[in-house]
Amino acid sequence: MNTYSFLFLVFVGLMLGLELWLARRQLRHVRLHRGRVPPPFEDHISLAAHQKAADYTVAKLRLGIASEVFGILVLLFWTLGGGLAWLDGFWRNWGWSELGTGVAVLLSFVFIGAMIELPLRIYRIFVLEQRFGFNRTTGRLFLQDLFKQGVLIFMLGIPIAAGALWLMGHAGGYWWFSLWLAWLSLAVFMMWAYPAFIAPLFNTFTPLADEDLRHRVEDLLSRCGFKSQGIFVMDGSRRSGHGNAYFTGLGSNKRIVFFDTLLESLDPDQIEAVLAHELGHFKRHHIFKNLLVMAMLSLGGLALLGWLSAQPAFYQSLGVNQPSNYMALALFMLVTPVLTFFLHPLLAYISRRYEFEADEFAAKMANSQALVQALVKLYKENASTLTPDPIHSAVYDSHPPAPVRLAHLQTHGAN
Repeated sequence: MNTYSFLFLVFVGLMLGLELWLARRQLRHVRLHRGRVPPPFEDHISLAAHQKAADYTVAKLRLGIASEVFGILVLLFWTLGGGLAWLDGFWRNWGWSELGTGVAVLLSFVFIGAMIELPLRIYRIFVLEQRFGFNRTTGRLFLQDLFKQGVLIFMLGIPIAAGALWLMGHAGGYWWFSLWLAWLSLAVFMMWAYPAFIAPLFNTFTPLADEDLRHRVEDLLSRCGFKSQGIFVMDGSRRSGHGNAYFTGLGSNKRIVFFDTLLESLDPDQIEAVLAHELGHFKRHHIFKNLLVMAMLSLGGLALLGWLSAQPAFYQSLGVNQPSNYMALALFMLVTPVLTFFLHPLLAYISRRYEFEADEFAAKMANSQALVQALVKLYKENASTLTPDPIHSAVYDSHPPAPVRLAHLQTHGAN
């Protein structure tokens, strides 16, 4: 083991240690407050529902801990354990071109990784979610989804991997900038194409049939200056009891989507308020801002990869003895979560700020008390903890803690 391998192990160990410390804080905090419903929610959420949310949070956290530890072991297997080197050698023996070998290595790397994670995924859906009454996915539907996802990875992965490796080999010393432009173009295209061509492969989207509700939604859209392709209801209940609403797409493919489970649990005023919150993200340009942040992060990451790919120590310290463009790409895919771990607090903070801004917009465009009532119902129906640990929440949570969010809404509510 060389010096760089040792430093890599130290960094991975530091990251894992911090994650476990944060997880233990969350476990203690949720358990400590399990016996009493927080005062803002006492009149709306029963102790039994609060305890269910606490138990659900603890169960998810334990699975998350197991997943993190398992993920670190998988990372070490691929790198210092020689997994990537073995995979590279296997495909090189076929005598294909450098590009063909690279595509085969990258696709098989993704496929094997998905298979390694499959048991944890099955456990989450059919054990954990089933235990708390949220799972509605059948074994048949799970296998159908798995097959469709595999076909999509194959159909999209081959041209994407081939295009990336071709640019790395033929676009000169600044290939990383050309690759970034290609990635950005693909990301924007997928935002446009996903709602119309990919999402319908997994769910059924039907136009909103409730005339009164549709007119209310259309009036809200008009007041907000939002033009969409349509208002759709998604059969989310086929897979889960969780409810949600969102808008998706770009340009002519923008659409509003309600989970059928959401429509079942909220009244029209509350649905309108939830939609106003989602439209707040649009009006405050959060989607564009998120895309801009991701674009800048990816540009920095690819520039770093451009430098690392020319350093023999990068490969040797991560268990690869034969440098190549596709090995550089695979290694970077593996280590990026480790390198970006310390960005979590900043990105989570930005996301929570956006949620506050969207809430403020919703309070102006709809009934703020209806939004409060809707959030309380969603916290209850989704078994979301009302008492997260503040430090854990600051590092990971994309949404403000429930008491903080409701207090903010009560302060800024205009109606």
